[in-house]
Amino acid sequence: MPIYKRVDKSFFKKWSPEMSYVLGFFMADGSITVNPRGAHFISIQICDKIILENMREVLDSEHKIALRKGEGNTSDIYRLQIGSKEMCNDLRKLGMEERKTYTMDFPNVPKKYFGDFVRGYFDGDGNVWSGYIHKHRKTQTFVIRSVFTSSSVAFLKEMFRLLRNKGLKGGSLCKKKNCGAYDLSFSVNDSLLLYHLMYDNLETSLFLQRKRNCFENFLKKQNCKPK
Repeated sequence: MPIYKRVDKSFFKKWSPEMSYVLGFFMADGSITVNPRGAHFISIQICDKIILENMREVLDSEHKIALRKGEGNTSDIYRLQIGSKEMCNDLRKLGMEERKTYTMDFPNVPKKYFGDFVRGYFDGDGNVWSGYIHKHRKTQTFVIRSVFTSSSVAFLKEMFRLLRNKGLKGGSLCKKKNCGAYDLSFSVNDSLLLYHLMYDNLETSLFLQRKRNCFENFLKKQNCKPK
């Protein structure tokens, strides 16, 4: 008989800052699988062990985090897998499927938790970069850029629309070269609005510190202080 391990099976039934973040992260980097025996699993594989431990904690899970050691220049990969048909069905109702890569739907996130969901997705499948451009010119420009990536163009189009409703004015949605994924990119002003959306008035400690640091280091260099 399988060994029962505790997990909050009702976690995805009720919206909260923690649920919204984890849902966003799962939609970026998670998966649903059904094995040949008909057992349903949710799993996530990432390089950042600490954030995976934090998500396991809010899920009230006793499941072990497995390690796959990286070789050469590849990073270690950490994996959390939870068997629960009930949780899988709740995630399906929210827009996830077994083969979600190209068909993932954007969930109907309550306005109150939209920033948490965006931060979760950004931590899973987003990137932020700051540095100097126009290095060949006399005056270089210090900029910041943020990007969301997905193979589901419909998902990114809906995110783009909702972020515009939150005050972002620019942005571009482009297909990546040599693959089926798309990038939703924002430059300086919109990246700073995105920063405030994701990190102002946090009610949870769920976030990747290194990504938040990139925004805040940019603000410090611009002699700005985060609000």
